[in-house]
Amino acid sequence: MKPVHIAFLGCGFITKVHSSHLRALRSQVVCSYASRDPARSSDFARRYGNGRHYAGYDDAIADPAVDAVVVAVPPRWHLDLTLRALEAGKHVLVEKPAFPRLEDYRTVIAARDKASRVVIVGENDHYKPLAVRLRRLLSEGTIGELVLAHFITVADRPKPPGDWRNDEALSAGDAFFEEGIHWLHFAGSLGPRIQDVHAYRPPGPARPRPSGDRRRSSMLVSFQYDNGAAGALYYSREIPSLLRGLRLSKLFGRAGVATFESNGAFLVVRGRGMPRLTFPGFRDIRGYRAMYRDFVRSIRSGGSPEMSVERAEEDHRLMERIQRSAEGSTE
Repeated sequence: MKPVHIAFLGCGFITKVHSSHLRALRSQVVCSYASRDPARSSDFARRYGNGRHYAGYDDAIADPAVDAVVVAVPPRWHLDLTLRALEAGKHVLVEKPAFPRLEDYRTVIAARDKASRVVIVGENDHYKPLAVRLRRLLSEGTIGELVLAHFITVADRPKPPGDWRNDEALSAGDAFFEEGIHWLHFAGSLGPRIQDVHAYRPPGPARPRPSGDRRRSSMLVSFQYDNGAAGALYYSREIPSLLRGLRLSKLFGRAGVATFESNGAFLVVRGRGMPRLTFPGFRDIRGYRAMYRDFVRSIRSGGSPEMSVERAEEDHRLMERIQRSAEGSTE
């Protein structure tokens, strides 16, 4: 089939990440780039693309050769660019967190349905091999009924002073809102759904961080699943960890335990039978290729992607409850 022509709106770090993974899908996807800096979009097209480059977002959205766009700018501008692309008849992949406010999801759903186009939210963690393997493990009852879940994502990863993530007007929230939402989705995507949450935000550092990072960078979230199981998510971007991010998480079932490196490097299952060490998959360890395959498949079939706007809306609804709970815990 003819490849899907995708134009990236924004040429920053995350576009580099997406583009490096899309090299393996050249037969399915043509990549073009748009930036407010023409030299930057030209450089990205030369280094990563096999399509065109544009001097601005409007030029890419207006190009009839473009089938879909990737909204890869700070969250403040996600809604506007998504709506403009849909109005122009483009399919959309919007980075996560998708939109600043819960009501924005309803606005996009209405525009998507009116345009009869596909909108997928760029939650690559939903597609990574570890998540796929854990969903299968729970559905097959390998460790029995889930009782407890323990997720850890701790690392010392400060942002420099000029990074847009330091500006909550651009990022639409603190570090947990901007990045922790990926881990919140992961915790709630393995089978049972999260239905009740409570959050606790530790106080900020006594002195400014040497890096200049001004974000609130730690959060503890406790939750209960719809099957009665309980879980906790430990999130921080200000605590040193082994190899700058190696950490272990666990699922506790009534018939065994699954221990896994949180990023997906390995999985140890102690359930029915002998303990087993497996490696879910390094080739697409972060799930980007699987995510784009789902996007392309949905565009061609007209079906709904796994990471639909509705699914992301569920995560955002939980996130708002977490933020309210965290603010209340500091009173």
